[in-house]
Amino acid sequence: MGTLRFGMISCSLDGFVNDGDGEIGWTAPSDDRHQFINGRVRDVSVFVTGRRMYEMLRVWEDWPPGRQVEDEFAALWARADKIVCSDGLGPVDAPRTTVERRLTLDRLDEIVAQTDGVVEISGPTTAAGALRAGRVDEIDLFVLPRVVGEGRRALPQDMRATLELRESRTFSNGAVYLSYGRPGA
Repeated sequence: MGTLRFGMISCSLDGFVNDGDGEIGWTAPSDDRHQFINGRVRDVSVFVTGRRMYEMLRVWEDWPPGRQVEDEFAALWARADKIVCSDGLGPVDAPRTTVERRLTLDRLDEIVAQTDGVVEISGPTTAAGALRAGRVDEIDLFVLPRVVGEGRRALPQDMRATLELRESRTFSNGAVYLSYGRPGA
C-alpha cells in the first residue's frame, strides 16, 4: 500500500499557484530548491497529474543533458509511472504514461493500494476531490515570497483539515517548504 501525497506545488504567500493572468514563471525553483525537490521525488512510484500539469512536466521526457540538477529530475521522472487525468487529452505516446479519462476517488484509492512507495498527485484541480475527502496523507507546499492577489488556489477553498507540520525548510530565494500530514498518520 502506498502513500498519497499532494506535491510539487509552489504557491504565492496568498495561496495561488498562478497569477490572475495564468502566469507561473515566478514559481521556477532556485537550484537549491530544485535539488531538494529531486530528493523528495526519489520515493515517487506514480505521478498523477491533470492535463495542464502534465503538459508542463512532459518537457522532462526529452530533456537534453546539461545541468546535473535537471538531469537528475529528468531521470526520476522517466523511471516513475505517470497517470494523466483528462477527458480532453488524446492518446499520449510516452513511456510509462497512461491517460485516465475520469479519476474517481475509488480509482485513486485503487492506485494507492496497488503501489509500493508514494503516489504523488499534482495540480490543484486534479487533487481537489482527494483533498476535500481527506484521502491525502501528506501535503507538500513551497510557499514563495510573492503576493499575486488572484489566480488558481493551491488548496480547495472549501477544504477543511487539521494537520501536523512534519517538516519545514527555507531556501536561498526566500521560498519555504512546508510538509503537513494527518495527525497520527
